[in-house]
Amino acid sequence: MEVVEADVCVVGGGPAGLTLALLLARSGRRVVVAERMRSFDREYRGEILQPSALATLDSLGVLAEIEGYPLRSFQLAERDRVLLDIDYSVLPGPHNHLLSVPQRHVLEALHAACLREPGFRQLDGCSANGLLESDGRVTGIRCGTGDNAREVRAEWTVAADGRHSKTRQLAGIGYERVDSFQHDIAWFKLHLPGRRTGTVRIHRQDGQIALIHDSYPDRIQIGWLVPHGRFRELAAAGIESVKSQLRHALPQYAGDIAEQVTSLADLTLLDVFSGRATAWRRDGLVLIGDAAHTHSPIGAQGINLALADAVELHPALLDGDLGRFERRRREAVESVFSLQGRQSKGMLSHGRVIDTLRPLVAKVLPKTPVYQKVLRTIAFGAQPPHVRTDLFQLEGRDVRG
Repeated sequence: MEVVEADVCVVGGGPAGLTLALLLARSGRRVVVAERMRSFDREYRGEILQPSALATLDSLGVLAEIEGYPLRSFQLAERDRVLLDIDYSVLPGPHNHLLSVPQRHVLEALHAACLREPGFRQLDGCSANGLLESDGRVTGIRCGTGDNAREVRAEWTVAADGRHSKTRQLAGIGYERVDSFQHDIAWFKLHLPGRRTGTVRIHRQDGQIALIHDSYPDRIQIGWLVPHGRFRELAAAGIESVKSQLRHALPQYAGDIAEQVTSLADLTLLDVFSGRATAWRRDGLVLIGDAAHTHSPIGAQGINLALADAVELHPALLDGDLGRFERRRREAVESVFSLQGRQSKGMLSHGRVIDTLRPLVAKVLPKTPVYQKVLRTIAFGAQPPHVRTDLFQLEGRDVRG
């Protein structure tokens, strides 16, 4: 069995894991990323980057390498009527817009930058299957099987392996799932060259709801909201029944749906829930991203929060102040949970009273002081992350991304 020595072992090569690895490697630390997948050739759904994520990637020198579509605003629409148009261009530049970008492009850019750092190593096809421990402290992981089996020994282990984190389970850390949302989301894409919208839109039509945004290249990504836990029942009626409902929910794309959605395999279901790990750290182990907290897609906060966790953990691992990291990130994450709950209730709920009030509130909201505060919180977070480039050891190395 190969034994790999590192200062930090990061389990999971997603946005949080690779961002943290890059930050630490540029700070002169030996970092090993254990990633169960062997390539980036897989399906992703999280595509929207908020301004704070753009600022982080720009600080790391990788944003310029990422191709995507800038999106000017976030809209709430009822049929053909736009009730609310949240214009990001009113925010301070240069990152005063959203960006729709394939997550694969983000990961490839981060990975390429990591590979330029002498202290970085990635173990592909290496899923954590055990923790190394000494006197109650986590000292690394076991990963892989057979000829691919390895031990990674490290001062710190970071679980960045997603909402169903195996590392969290191995550490005996509980997880509190909260089914507070009324909908799951069935995602699909339509190939629509030349029909970009420049927006992220929640579209409501006769009680049906869909999330719509441009998807690079030349596509529109649509998330059809279905009653929580009922997609299997809807799918059992067959693809033609599903397509009929989709065409009713999205009449502006009815012809495209008829032509391009040909089977249930064209739709990918996301089980929407929120949740929190009962603890974010053990001695020698820290959880970040979805491994620590899971969110609804509303407000496009998943990648935003993952990158912010990595940025905040970077100096904490260098100076050992994990308590401050956890306090700050818990506060920021709880504010997002609260905000998403209000967004879901206001934009996605259905009923005679709320349907009557929604257009009135949407008309008045932009004229209130709370509007700018909420917009800034969505765009930059309750505690905007700041990349500690002063901690980088840059002599003789190219860190332009």
